Amino acid sequence: MASDRIEATQRIDNRHPDAAKSGQGTVEWSMKGELVLNCNCTIFCPCVISLGLHPPTEGHCQTWGGIRIDEGYYGGEDLSGLNIGLLIEIPGMMSRGNWKVALFIDERASHNAYHGLIDIFSGKAKGTTGLFKVLVGEIIGVERQPVSYETDGKNRHISVGRKINGVVHPVEGKDPGEDLVIRNTKYWMGADITVATASKGKVRAFGRVWDFDGRSAEICQIDWKGPNL
Repeated sequence: MASDRIEATQRIDNRHPDAAKSGQGTVEWSMKGELVLNCNCTIFCPCVISLGLHPPTEGHCQTWGGIRIDEGYYGGEDLSGLNIGLLIEIPGMMSRGNWKVALFIDERASHNAYHGLIDIFSGKAKGTTGLFKVLVGEIIGVERQPVSYETDGKNRHISVGRKINGVVHPVEGKDPGEDLVIRNTKYWMGADITVATASKGKVRAFGRVWDFDGRSAEICQIDWKGPNL
C-alpha cells in the first residue's frame, strides 16, 4: 500500500518528466454511476450555472465528494462496483484553476484499476476528466481507503475510512415527490444537477478539518468516457 502511494504521487504529478512517455490518453475508458459533492458554499454552488465564471459564495471552494461506479472500465480492467472519494480546494473561481486535489481509491480496486483511476482523475486519460490536467495544480495525495457509497431513500451516505463522513439529500421542492433539478447545463460533470444539501459533511484529511453540515451539495448522474468525447 505504501509503495502504491509513492508510485501514485509520481504518476499524477502533471510536471513529472516521464508523464508524456507513459501512454496515458490512448486507453479507452468509461464510467457510469452517481456523484455527490458537498462544499463550503452557504447556498447552492454558483459554479454550476456560471460554469466557474462566478466565485464561490465564500470566495474560495472547499469540497469533498463521493463517486459510485455502477459500470466502468479502463482498457481491459473492470471498474464496476468501485467507489471513489475526493477532496478539492480551489482558491477562487473554478475556471482559473490552481486546484488542490486528494483522491481516495476503493481498497478493493486491483492494481491495474487503481492506476487506471489515477490516470482518469488526474486528467491524463483525457476525455471527460481531461480538464483536470489543466485545472489541477497539485495532487496532495492518493490513498487506498475503504470507501462506502450507500443510498437510503433519498439520502446518500458516503464514508471514506476515518477521513470523510457525509450524508447528502436533495433539497425539497414544492412537489416533495420530485427533486429540484437544474437541467440542460454545460457543467462538466453532467447536464442535470440535483440541488442538494448535507445533513452531515465532515472531513479530517491532509491537515484539513472541515464541517459542512447544512451547506450546499450536488447530486449528479455521471456518464464519463475517454480518451475522446
